[in-house]
Amino acid sequence: MSTATPTTRRLPLAGALRLGRPSDIWFKPALSAVAAVAPPNLILLALGRLDLAMYTMAGSLCALYGHNRPYPARARTLARVVLGMTGGLAVALLAASLTTNAVVLVTVGALMAAVQKTLCDATRVGPPGNVVLTFISSACLFVPQVPGQVPGHVGLALLAGAWAWLVGMAPGLLRPHGPERRATAQALNAAAALAGTPAAGEGHDRTRAAAAAAVQAAWQSLTAAGARTDRTRRALEHLVVRAEVALAAPADADPERLRGWARALSGTGRVPRVAGAAGELLGLDAERAVPHRPLWHRLGPLAPVAARTALGCALAGYASLALGVGRPYWALVTAASLYQANTTLTWSRGVQRVVGNLLGVLVFAAVVPLAHLHPAVLVLSCLAFNFGAEALIGRNYWLGSVCVTPMALLVTEFARTQDSGQLITERVLDTLVGALVGFAAAVVVTDRRTGDRVERALTAVERAREETARLLAEPRPAPRALETARRTLSAALAELRATADAAAGEWGRHALPKERVVLAEQSGHRTLAATVRRQEPHSWDGTRTTEDVRP
Repeated sequence: MSTATPTTRRLPLAGALRLGRPSDIWFKPALSAVAAVAPPNLILLALGRLDLAMYTMAGSLCALYGHNRPYPARARTLARVVLGMTGGLAVALLAASLTTNAVVLVTVGALMAAVQKTLCDATRVGPPGNVVLTFISSACLFVPQVPGQVPGHVGLALLAGAWAWLVGMAPGLLRPHGPERRATAQALNAAAALAGTPAAGEGHDRTRAAAAAAVQAAWQSLTAAGARTDRTRRALEHLVVRAEVALAAPADADPERLRGWARALSGTGRVPRVAGAAGELLGLDAERAVPHRPLWHRLGPLAPVAARTALGCALAGYASLALGVGRPYWALVTAASLYQANTTLTWSRGVQRVVGNLLGVLVFAAVVPLAHLHPAVLVLSCLAFNFGAEALIGRNYWLGSVCVTPMALLVTEFARTQDSGQLITERVLDTLVGALVGFAAAVVVTDRRTGDRVERALTAVERAREETARLLAEPRPAPRALETARRTLSAALAELRATADAAAGEWGRHALPKERVVLAEQSGHRTLAATVRRQEPHSWDGTRTTEDVRP
């Protein structure tokens, strides 16, 4: 049997623009953005210093991050984002104060974009990723500045960032386990969908991959929350075990019971506590005991991403300058926003970016006469677009860009009223240049190591399956060893699917070993099912519910 088959490369158009379902918490980042941006902007409006709004918005927009993370992890993530944002702002303002050479500034912006992209991917900071950081730092490269102003402007960003941190953490006072509850509910619903999908159905593999990703995300959410310190988190862990068991043996699962548990996790009601043995969570305890890989170990595989980001952003900025745009930061930002896990996804993001920006320019043309009536109308318009962008971007990136574009253009009006026609022309030009040049860089700088990563993921699955099968062959395997092996195999299968999906969309010389991937997944899931059936029945059937737990 052949282990590698050629892959037909497709560049989707309609699929890239298809709207998805809104996020369960779409309103939370939207409201957080407004709550973080409004007070600083309104204070500056009252003081007649809207020209400083760019610096406060740098800190305020940090409130967009971390909404899916448990609050202990969110506190750390938001603090790092604020420091990263203000650090990038400081470098940009210092560069702007030292030179006005546009070529030098574009080069600095491209290098910063590459660093921001690499660090955001390595730390898995989550949406909106590097785009907001790059937008702020690139825009500030072309703001007139003198060295003596830099500390004060960076200080404003830090103050606004501190307020954004408080806004991001405030919901934890009312619902301290909200993110973990949502992640657990999503895992239960995904497992229920898999249990309700015929094994021979066309969408079974896709549904199984989605369920595996949801279960893995739930475990990551719970492990990111730190050690188990209360009954609520322990109860959530037992529910994720039920979702994982349903994933391993969907034919034996009860979809309605899984969905019922998921519904019970909404709001602030009681958390169902299902009966189970202590051995169920031995694998989770073992995972917590393993130290995380240092950051620099995660940077190596991201070298192609860094290279294509630096090259694409630099060339986009230079091309924009050659076409006569005086402040080409939007071409740079457009290029930086394209780069995804592989070339195919990068193409889709490029289509979304162009469509959203062009429609957004039309919205700006319609709104800007109203915004020019009074500075208060300008501020309120920006807040409305800020809310709309975060509310809609989860459905599709282009839909959110329809609001992001007029908001970004209106922000440039804070310092002084500008020629709207020139703004529109430059924005359209920069969008097209950034998308074309940025995608060209993605095609030229492909990730040649995708095949190697698939091979490593396959090896990890095969080794984990062999170890689990060895334990199953023993008459009485140690519960801790069996549970740890099961969780290791489950995580390896999720990683294999993610790696294979990323490799399938990359344009390189390595053909994806599709047959090996399919066989490894099939044998791995059969081994997981055998592991589940080997456990004590009362530990895994999930039919008994004991006391409920208050949040």
